[in-house]
Amino acid sequence: MIDKMKAAGEWKEMFLPYKFAMEQLSTTIRHINEEAMHVYNYNPIEHIKTRIKSPESIINKLQRKGLPISLVSARDHLNDIIGVRIICSFLSDIYDLYEILNNRHDMKIIECKDYIRNPKPNGYQSLHLIVEVPVLLSKGTQLVKAEIQLRTLGMDFWASLEHKIFYKYNKDIPDRLKQELLSAAHLTVELDAKMKAISDEIGHLDSPYARIQ
Repeated sequence: MIDKMKAAGEWKEMFLPYKFAMEQLSTTIRHINEEAMHVYNYNPIEHIKTRIKSPESIINKLQRKGLPISLVSARDHLNDIIGVRIICSFLSDIYDLYEILNNRHDMKIIECKDYIRNPKPNGYQSLHLIVEVPVLLSKGTQLVKAEIQLRTLGMDFWASLEHKIFYKYNKDIPDRLKQELLSAAHLTVELDAKMKAISDEIGHLDSPYARIQ
């Protein structure tokens, strides 16, 4: 009983910096969007989703990776205990946001995987960033890692559907559906480009959002 209570207390203490880091990230992103709206009358972010992995999810991921099941192992090896998904209006907004985040002093981008310019074989597209967020605690400053995913609305819809199909078929998607998903991913690229062209025609020829940098 005592061991279980001790373990629960340790997990609770570990999660506190992650909770603070997620709150800081959410506030930072909201402020960037509000500044764009108030100063430039431009709204590049459609919505933001955040989550912190549960202890069960963390343990499962450590097991899948063949890593020790411990708090230290989780902190050292898992970069996505915090997940932030930013859904943007247009592709150009994603890269504008990346530049703005990269120039900030309250976080540091330590890794970038561009699945937009280099999509995964199944058609998946997104810009993945691993960032470090300094969290001030009574014991000092702790650098907390988080994953930020940036997508357009079309990319997010595609990824959500692929995720559901992936688990419906227990990770073994039939070849026919794989081809349909890949085709849909190509159509998503075309749709994003067409919607941006329409937006440009009605007045957003150059995103004023980029001038925040």
